[in-house]
Amino acid sequence: MLKYSLVGYDGSASSKQAFRFALEWARASGGRVRVVSVVQVTEGSADTCALMITDSGAKRCTALLDELREMAPGAEALIDAEVVRGSPGDALLDQVRRHGIDHIVIGHTERGALARWLLGSVSGEVLQRAHVPVTVVR
Repeated sequence: MLKYSLVGYDGSASSKQAFRFALEWARASGGRVRVVSVVQVTEGSADTCALMITDSGAKRCTALLDELREMAPGAEALIDAEVVRGSPGDALLDQVRRHGIDHIVIGHTERGALARWLLGSVSGEVLQRAHVPVTVVR
């Protein structure tokens, strides 16, 4: 039975739906949910990026936990949350290795072919590279 689910969370409707799905799964299976929000920094020097992430990381994590508590009152004991930096696909897959995740739940945002080609698809990357079961919520 899958006991520790990872949710990639960006505040979108699909990531909220993925969180709700994972939480219901955890309640039914006696498991837990790890919610990870990935900050992708693409501009600026390494020093600027490090300073920005350090200054806002704790605030972002607090805001994330507040948002999750609002969506799922009383479920705090089932939820771990973290804000990390990096490429979303890489960061989520790193969480699997580091935290013993045995299931990934990710939302799917419909994009056109051009946007998918230019920007990539986090759900597609995770599906392609994950070594644990992945549920894509639409």
